[in-house]
Amino acid sequence: MTIRRQTLLFPELSEEIEMPKPVNVASVPQRSLFRYPGGKTWFVPTFRHWMARMYPKPSILVEPFAGGGIISLTALFENLVQKAVMVELDDEIAAVWESIVNGDAKWLANRVLTFDLTKEAVIQEIKKTPNTKREKAFQTILKNRTFHGGILAEGSGFLKYGENGKGIRSRWYPGTLAKRLINLNYVASRIDFRCDDGLKVMQEFSTNKDAVYFIDPPYTAGGKKAGNRLYKHY
Repeated sequence: MTIRRQTLLFPELSEEIEMPKPVNVASVPQRSLFRYPGGKTWFVPTFRHWMARMYPKPSILVEPFAGGGIISLTALFENLVQKAVMVELDDEIAAVWESIVNGDAKWLANRVLTFDLTKEAVIQEIKKTPNTKREKAFQTILKNRTFHGGILAEGSGFLKYGENGKGIRSRWYPGTLAKRLINLNYVASRIDFRCDDGLKVMQEFSTNKDAVYFIDPPYTAGGKKAGNRLYKHY
């Protein structure tokens, strides 16, 4: 029986493991819709390196704290696994992933493309009580792209200046976001999304030898209590 070994988080501490070469983050395909605190786009090259060294090749990736989901999306688009189990407890973030998995990516793309973004229009939109999951998903995308740092936690507010003084338009790229949404249709059927407790889902897959995990929990260290400022659940 082949047993997978835990890949070292700090491979520089082992002479046996070759360090991946530094890669320009701008060269990493941007798959996620979110500007998310603690996003892991910078980590994608190391993740690829880890996956390439695994034998036998795993078929399932479990990401118990999915957030923006860049690791799971990379694994799916690059066929590093057959299926990704994405888990997120935040109901607003979950609404986006659930809408995509349920076939509403095209609807969301159209809403993004046709929305006339002004501060007043955003305020009016996010004040509405959503009647459907996809409406809640669109509100989440709006807030994530117009709030400071993409932060959705209570107390967050609009960008004031943004890039080159563009304010809330600084991170609103309707064409780019719509394209990412449409592209997600290609992998949506391979996403098993759960709005659930990540630790519970990890237990579910604990005896599955075809599964590997990418575990990146919200900030848990004390001191400045970053988790409290950035996330609903931490």
